[in-house]
Amino acid sequence: MMKKSYQDIEHKRTDGSIWLNDLQRKRESGPKLQNKRYSNFGDATKSVHAGQYDDPQTGALGTPIYQCSTFYLNESSYEAIEEGRGRDEMIYTRYGNPSQWSVQEKISSLENAESSIVFSSGMAAISSTLLAILDKGSHIVSSRDIYGGTYNFLYEDLDRYGMSVTFTSPTNIKEIEAAIQENTKVLYFEALTNPLLKITPIKELVALGKKYNLRVIIDNTFLTPYNVKMLDLGVDLVVNSATKYLNGHSDLIGGTVSGSRKLVDRIWPQMLKNGGSLDPHACFLLERSLKTFALRMRTHNSNAIELANYLENHSKIKRVYYPGLASHEQHTLAQDQMKEKYSGMISFEIEGGDENAHKLLSFLKLPKEATSLGGVESLISLPYNTSQASLTKEQQKAIGINDGLIRLSVGVEDINDLKNDFKQAITNVFKKELSYAE
Repeated sequence: MMKKSYQDIEHKRTDGSIWLNDLQRKRESGPKLQNKRYSNFGDATKSVHAGQYDDPQTGALGTPIYQCSTFYLNESSYEAIEEGRGRDEMIYTRYGNPSQWSVQEKISSLENAESSIVFSSGMAAISSTLLAILDKGSHIVSSRDIYGGTYNFLYEDLDRYGMSVTFTSPTNIKEIEAAIQENTKVLYFEALTNPLLKITPIKELVALGKKYNLRVIIDNTFLTPYNVKMLDLGVDLVVNSATKYLNGHSDLIGGTVSGSRKLVDRIWPQMLKNGGSLDPHACFLLERSLKTFALRMRTHNSNAIELANYLENHSKIKRVYYPGLASHEQHTLAQDQMKEKYSGMISFEIEGGDENAHKLLSFLKLPKEATSLGGVESLISLPYNTSQASLTKEQQKAIGINDGLIRLSVGVEDINDLKNDFKQAITNVFKKELSYAE
């Protein structure tokens, strides 16, 4: 089937003009409580101040928790409902709530986005976004390396909606382009993959999207807007699991989507139908946590690169996967795309395979053996029996999940404490061998 480039696709009215250029409607950013974007400030300042609503009645410093399900209706409310502007009025908390608006403004500021929505989970954000952008008969190109929940949604559920998907390598632009069909609508990829930390070449992906008139949607959970602002690179929509780095305290489930007001307005009604809005108390927790977002990310990044270097130079560690290391296969791309902000995630292989990997986890005192990532505490797990547990051993090895592979979310602990903890743990795993070597 012959593919059509953007230049080949004509959207013309009967008078021959290009209808896209005739659209005059201007959407404001938001919705918002106040004009508090702090657009010209740095991420640390945005994290603290953007979106915060100081109550004018009480003078309370910080956004109150608006723990209510509904709001008084008035003439403005009825007009908004009649004109399809329900998203810009307080009507019902599933539609919008001051606590939601506040944290959404903070996220929009950090993402350099016109608009954002917060969801009850990362999967609610992903599924609502894709169902809103796709329609019956649509095709999507995605990655074989995406998060398991996303993979299952694309592979198992899209067919029920009359949609289809092709999975490709996230690093091979030629393979991605070859997968594009005439009915392809979306390129959906993760900026940094789990657990091998492969880097999707965003600029090339965006160029491909423009060539074929496709929406580019990126899951940026592993990097966050602190490390790479995806919308600045030309991505149409960026999603995050707020459960991870955005919240950062392992005490909240949430998701976000950010982009142009026009596109986010399309996603909002889908969120209403799916029922995945974030409750006011969780919004309060997320906004509170985001105030230290830049500080936390700075420490996650610096701790990870130092620990990655330490592990790479240890005789009992076979291989380390980290974009900030010169040994990473895409290190040049990482330097260009990440600008020395390489994330707080590390994966590495230990000598002795899975047996010694389990021993290492049992000897470590600081990293907690648990799923998830992005918390202030270091979290560690084995992909073969967690994120990739549904695959056979053959399938795991085919995508690079080797024996002894460990995934580490580096926390904000003192880096010397982390290095010393790994030193003692590795020493205990190989106690006999290392004692003989001494």
